[in-house]
Amino acid sequence: MSRVFVIAEAGVNHDGSLDDALRMVDVAAEAGADAVKFQTFDAAQLVTRRAAKAAYQARNTGADDGQLAMLRRLELDRDAHCTLARAAEAKGVRFMSTAFDMDSLDFLAGLDMPAIKIPSGDLTWGPMLLKAARLGLPLIVSTGMATLGEIEEALQVIAFALTRDGLPAGSQELKAAFAEPQAQAALRDRVTLLHCTTEYPAPLRTVNLRAMDLMRETFGLPVGYSDHTLGTTVAIAAAARGATVVEKHFTLDRARPGPDHAASLEPDELAAMVAAVREVEAALGEARKGPAAEEISNRAIARRSLVAARPVAAGEPFSLDNLTAKRPADGLSPMEVWPLLGQPAARDWAEDEAITA
Repeated sequence: MSRVFVIAEAGVNHDGSLDDALRMVDVAAEAGADAVKFQTFDAAQLVTRRAAKAAYQARNTGADDGQLAMLRRLELDRDAHCTLARAAEAKGVRFMSTAFDMDSLDFLAGLDMPAIKIPSGDLTWGPMLLKAARLGLPLIVSTGMATLGEIEEALQVIAFALTRDGLPAGSQELKAAFAEPQAQAALRDRVTLLHCTTEYPAPLRTVNLRAMDLMRETFGLPVGYSDHTLGTTVAIAAAARGATVVEKHFTLDRARPGPDHAASLEPDELAAMVAAVREVEAALGEARKGPAAEEISNRAIARRSLVAARPVAAGEPFSLDNLTAKRPADGLSPMEVWPLLGQPAARDWAEDEAITA
């Protein structure tokens, strides 16, 4: 039985407060999540002054003062990250953060994270993919907004980074690297793709969970799901559909102003989601079909055996009129009726007597 890796996505829902971020570590640990994840960035390296907010960001923050101003209010410095990493370790939950610039990626590489998360918006940033792949950690690659072709192009860069030195000369060299069996094996060993819909909250009609199946079949890689819908239903359904990673935003208070609070779970909801995912993974079990050990004793009680439907005299041919099937299964299986039809009874049989030979 494989375990679903549950990431409690704190993101920027700390609103720039280290105290709130530390409280979020506690919430994630108490909920039973495997990891609590933040976002690490230098706002000036992430966006230009002309970058406008997304519609949901403007709606949730109550102003459209641009991405740069918003992100500057949400930054945590490096000392804060180190404090959060220590707090997570003390609470028994893994610390993670998503880097949104090269300097942040270098910094996070030294914080003992279980994986590097590539955000959906950076799927097309080739140099970042190359650098992240060469850090030696597993990669969780989010695919919101992407086509299959764009996902393959990203995997080509990662495959090159994992198997060759230097920089690629162009797309043909990337494609050649991706096609090599060694590269495919490296990708299977290191990369998990996350299906995602980049909208906050994401309407149910946009989720298309079956895309997980398509990505798994197309690329032969483990697939997970980063959920931006309201509630917990879709995240739980993703676990049931075979997600190896489930990521979900959470907040201390959904009513707070900020870009992601409205689409996030509150602490009790996060705990309920994690518990449900654990139940699903236990129920998924293995890809086999056979009776569970607990079922064996019930077979004789619940199944039927061949019995005489009425008294049958010796020499009378067996037929579907004088044979039937009833519980318990203490005689011949009803599947063995066919060779008996038309054969003379060797002795008298009483009504409801199990046919044994």
